[in-house]
Amino acid sequence: MKLITGLGNIGEKYCFTRHNTGFMVVDKFAIQNNLTFKEDKNLKCLITKFNDIIITKPTTYMNLSGESVIAVMNYYKIDIKDILIIYDDLAIDLGTLRFKKNGSDGGHNGIKSIITHLKTKDFNRLKVGIGPQPPIPAENFVLQNFSKEQIEILKPTLSEAVSAVEYYLTDGIEKAQNIFNNKTIKE
Repeated sequence: MKLITGLGNIGEKYCFTRHNTGFMVVDKFAIQNNLTFKEDKNLKCLITKFNDIIITKPTTYMNLSGESVIAVMNYYKIDIKDILIIYDDLAIDLGTLRFKKNGSDGGHNGIKSIITHLKTKDFNRLKVGIGPQPPIPAENFVLQNFSKEQIEILKPTLSEAVSAVEYYLTDGIEKAQNIFNNKTIKE
């Protein structure tokens, strides 16, 4: 059993913000595979299943994402090596993807929460670039909606992210890194 979790904030006001890029990727994956998310209050997430893959969107809001991830992992007895967390990264340019096997939280509160709850930094990640960040505080930037011009870059990026996730599921993170890391996605 594998777990794919997209990070974001629940609620209409956050729907198209940069911080919800992880939600957008798993939503696109779900649409392409005719999957429907249902709320699971005990696991603190919206959840769907695809073969032996659990796909979730935490309903805890970004800063408490780890509560949902650990709950799902414990309930389904998913090993840490079998999780992939998908999230926004303002240090990476929009239109760029980057797989990582471990690392710090990089100032991302959702990742910080997951590290705290899992008690390790060693879990697979797919970062979706939302940068560059203008000279405003990060918390303001990530909660802004994408501009129309940025949406034209975001659309193919989300499609490429779904392809990257599918590749990761069949071929593993090392091969996915070789193919998708830092590849610039064109409109």
